[in-house]
Amino acid sequence: MTFPYKAFFLGLALCLLALPGETRTFKILALGSSLTQGYGLPPGTEFTVQLQAALKSSGIDAHVDNAGVSGDTSSGGLSRLDWSLAGHPDAAMIELGSNDMLRGISPDVTEKNLRAILVRLQKDHIAVLFTGMQAQRNLGPEYVKAFDSIYPRLAKEFKVTFYPFWLDGVALNPKLNQADGMHPNPAGVKIIVARMLPSVKKMLSEVKP
Repeated sequence: MTFPYKAFFLGLALCLLALPGETRTFKILALGSSLTQGYGLPPGTEFTVQLQAALKSSGIDAHVDNAGVSGDTSSGGLSRLDWSLAGHPDAAMIELGSNDMLRGISPDVTEKNLRAILVRLQKDHIAVLFTGMQAQRNLGPEYVKAFDSIYPRLAKEFKVTFYPFWLDGVALNPKLNQADGMHPNPAGVKIIVARMLPSVKKMLSEVKP
């Protein structure tokens, strides 16, 4: 049995960030669309609420600011970035692009907007968790290839923590989604949080003291 060095050093980094004297409260900005906002979910079951609770259960004190807007595109996210950063977050999670895809917006436009968001966050020395989305396959192979490639390319370019697919483990499963088949139900959100939690912790380990 090998020693879990990666998990050990990740935990150590988070502990060191809390020194000296008292536990640090991380401020996390969750900038996104309806998936972040919690469309159709009962109060208290939204992604940000469940994530904050999961972090607390892991011994990490954090406040997750819900900056999700239903129907928002990457252009909308970029346009409200300045006031979203007014609270001076330590870290930011980016979940944008799904509505661009649903509206058939050019992937070039989506990539330009997401790049501008990442440039601003790096300029402000904010740790980032960049989450990906996948295009619906009925949009055609050219669009799918162009859209899907945006996220890993930008993650590599900016060297940020990357979670490839926001809906991993939940997409297309009727038991984990609402009646529209697009938005997760509370059980689906729980799975998303559990799968994404290690990436969130990695992001927090990169917060500047």
